Amino acid sequence: MQPDTDARTAATPRKPPRDVRGFWRVLLAVVAPLPMLGMGLNYLFSPVDGGESFEATVAAYAAHEQAAGVLRWFALPFLVGLIPATFAVAWVARRGAPRLTTAGALLALLGDLAGFPLIRGGDDLAYLTVTRHFDVATMARIQNALEDDPVQLVASLLFIVGIVVGLLLLGLALWRSGAAPAWTGVLLAAGGFTHPFMPGHTASGIGLLVTAVGFAGASVALLRMRDDEFDLPPVRPGTRARPSNL
Repeated sequence: MQPDTDARTAATPRKPPRDVRGFWRVLLAVVAPLPMLGMGLNYLFSPVDGGESFEATVAAYAAHEQAAGVLRWFALPFLVGLIPATFAVAWVARRGAPRLTTAGALLALLGDLAGFPLIRGGDDLAYLTVTRHFDVATMARIQNALEDDPVQLVASLLFIVGIVVGLLLLGLALWRSGAAPAWTGVLLAAGGFTHPFMPGHTASGIGLLVTAVGFAGASVALLRMRDDEFDLPPVRPGTRARPSNL
């Protein structure tokens, strides 16, 4: 009886795995411009310039408490989506410019992975000081202590290098790869590289919106792609994947 059972099992065709390449391709295309778009709007409408003292930031948030609370949500896509957005650009550019893409992605992702969990932003402390009525002088000392923390200093340096150099290289890779409109790669490279040097929150916000347009170049490329260009098809467990003829 056992051989017959095995024969029937072997003869029964198994349902092929569901192909979800289109889902991931479109998802990456949608996510790619959102982080810089959200952070650009956050900077653009911020009631305070970057680099202001903690006390000045608290005073600005106290005068615009409702707006400050709303703007915090615009930063959420940046914190959640910058890593997959970076991956989207790298995935699009990797074939046409493999070395530039690898260098840019390594620096950008290293900066993201160091910065997001380790950097405690003064903006959040200032907002909580206003909304929870904490003592400003005490919170200012906490903020100063965080800024002097060696771990945070290293994380901040890595994050800046990731944004400035990593996105510069990824933009150049996107331009050189020919996978997306060339001008979007130029905007991505220029937006990331110039961000720390922009004077005031308005210029910084505009610069990040320009960077978002650069990321959208990867979106255009992903939406134009066929699934077979995006990735190999799914395979049944125990079988080897074979490249499709493009």
